[in-house]
Formats: sequence, structure tokens, C-alpha cells
Amino acid sequence: MDNLQLWDFRFIDFVDVFLVAILLYYIYKLVKGTVAINIFIGILIIYFAWRLTDYLEMHMLYSIFDGFMKVGIIALIVVFQPEIRKFLLMVGSTNIGGKRNLFKNFKFLKNDDQTSTDIDAIMNACNRMATTNTGALIVIERNNNLDFLTNTGDEMNILVSQPIIESIFFKNSPLHDGAIIIDNNVVKATRVILPVNNEKNIPERFGLRHRAAVGITEKTDALAIAVSEETGQISYFKSGEFVMFKDTDELRHKIKKDLA
Repeated sequence: MDNLQLWDFRFIDFVDVFLVAILLYYIYKLVKGTVAINIFIGILIIYFAWRLTDYLEMHMLYSIFDGFMKVGIIALIVVFQPEIRKFLLMVGSTNIGGKRNLFKNFKFLKNDDQTSTDIDAIMNACNRMATTNTGALIVIERNNNLDFLTNTGDEMNILVSQPIIESIFFKNSPLHDGAIIIDNNVVKATRVILPVNNEKNIPERFGLRHRAAVGITEKTDALAIAVSEETGQISYFKSGEFVMFKDTDELRHKIKKDLA
């Protein structure tokens, strides 16, 4: 009888497990590559220890872990505030039938380097602008919808190409100020005003473009590429952090992987 009950797996149980798997996947995706991943692993260890001490009836240890779990939610909100904000943005901007279908995020459903955005054209344009010290700030949209920023600039609908990007950021162009937003290989807005991060310690050699790149990638899951007008250096930002790379070929690969 017990064996029959063990295999009595209802459809709703499958849905329950599937939704929990999606939730854990999104949480892991948000904290992967950040300091928060270590905190997340620590919380999981404490949770399993809490359940284990309850099962083994280790009352003293259980009372300690139980007290931590009861008040720990406040600490979690404080520690994971940026990640919680990104998670809510991700949930709010997910359309079951649209291009932001949540199933597209699963790696086993696509190739690692599959992306509709022409990264080669973007990187070629950045390399050309770097040689002429032409400042640029390019934001690539991922899951979080950035339509709330497009009305701060000029809405566009231009297919991404190297000449288009270079002409937008040309110093005498009326569109060169601010950032451009690229979504699904289309420049959807130019002259966009991004939120600037004033909290993190960014080296003085980096200006407002880099602070804006940190700000937008910290508040959303977008990617940002900045070209310095002073030095011509290309910088890449993800999750509010500088991403280190050896050369533009490695950067090209990193961006394609992040968009896949």
C-alpha cells in the first residue's frame, strides 16, 4: 500500500515541482556571478540544517535555527534588495505569449551562442569608435522591458548595423548624447537618459557614461557597453559590475553568451 502511495504522483504535484524548479532557476540566474550567490548558498545550508534538526528532534539546535529563520526574512530583504527588485521586474515584464516568454531562458532549449542581436556589428562599431575616441553608451535589453526609459529619448525602429551605430554616436550628430537601447536587433531608442549610480566607488577616470551603465545594469538585467570619450577604452557592464575581458574577441564571446 505504501508503495502504491509513493507512486501516486498527481498532475498537480508535477506542476508544483515544475514551478518550484522555475523559481529556483530564476533566483540562481539573478545571483549567479555575484557576491549574493555565496549568501544564497549559505541560506540553503541553514534551511536544510533547520529541517534536519527538526526531523532528528535536536531541540536546542532546532530552536537556534528556528529563531534565525523567523527573523531572517528581514535580513534577506535588506541583503537581497537589488536581486528582489530585479526578480520582480523580470516577473512583471514576462509575457507568456510574447518574445519575453519565460521558457526562452532555459539553456537546454537553445544553442549557447544563439542570439538575434548582431553582436559583431555592435563590436565592430565600438572598435571603430574607440580608435577615434568617440564616446558611446549602448544598452542591450534582455528580459526586463526598458520601455519606461524610451520616452526619455527619441523612439526609433532601426535595424542594428555598424554604420547606423557609428552615425548615431558621431560627435556632430544630434543623436549622440545619451544612450541607445537595442532590443531584438533593433535600435528602439536614442538619446535615452539612464539612471546614474552615485553610490558605488567607481574610479575617477570613468565619467557619467560608466555610472549610467552601472545604474541601468544594477536596476535591470540589461547589458551595457560604454566607449570612453577620453581614452577610447571599451567597458562592459552586467549586474551593476564591470566585466573584465582580455580583448574584444573575448568580449564578443561574453556578450553572445549572456544574450543566449
